[in-house]
Amino acid sequence: MAYHETGTWPRWKLYLFVVAALITVMALFFGLGLALWAMILPTRGASTPVTPMPASGEVRGDAWRDELAAQPMLQVPAAAASTPGVSAELAPVLLVPAADAVGPAGVPTGFPHTPEGAVAQLAAIEVTVLEAMSIPTAHDVHAAWSLPGGVSPAEWAMTRNVQSFLTTLGDQGNAKDDSVLVTATPAAGQVKGTDGPDWVLACVLLDVRAAVAATARIGYGHCERMAWHDGRWQIAPGTPPAKAPSTWPGSDLALQAGWRTWQTS
Repeated sequence: MAYHETGTWPRWKLYLFVVAALITVMALFFGLGLALWAMILPTRGASTPVTPMPASGEVRGDAWRDELAAQPMLQVPAAAASTPGVSAELAPVLLVPAADAVGPAGVPTGFPHTPEGAVAQLAAIEVTVLEAMSIPTAHDVHAAWSLPGGVSPAEWAMTRNVQSFLTTLGDQGNAKDDSVLVTATPAAGQVKGTDGPDWVLACVLLDVRAAVAATARIGYGHCERMAWHDGRWQIAPGTPPAKAPSTWPGSDLALQAGWRTWQTS
């Protein structure tokens, strides 16, 4: 069976969305909407409580990290990513540090050795890949920012997302051309757990928009294991974490899913 990493954009979703959208949008918009919607799988059921984090400084090791990574997060319907919504409640704020340097593969870096620094570094990695929408760029970023022992560049969720997007547009080759604009902006984040000072399971909710002659927009949630190594946060090895909830930023579901409003310090 072919490997399928949790949280990638499944090809079948592209075609389902085409059928659903035919009566309401132009053909050009189909490709945009589908390329973004492809990242969302319909999910059901309630979330499973996450195992409590160890005491500050305590290191439990690989078995506990695998258990934490596998714990499901709030499961939401696929439409939650693209259905506009504004909550009447105020979400808690995640104060995220700003980058102060550019690292390997052109990824912003310089984030501190803190859980919030790990979340910020993950966001910088994701934004670099998604805005480029380039298979070579995805491979370069993975090589520069992933520690040995994890998934291969071709199996990485970000690479699969780029592949699905380019396949849907159909005439872009292995990288988007200048006629396609993709922006990815961190809207919220959360720390699912930590294990000592050097390991964090970080999650980011991105506001992703793509435009050719029309614009499509969704919220996309993604988590990674992050490890402090060689003076910077990098993607840690191990089985990819459970799928993060993809919700419209700032909606009631986003708050229920634990997303904290992104605020750069």
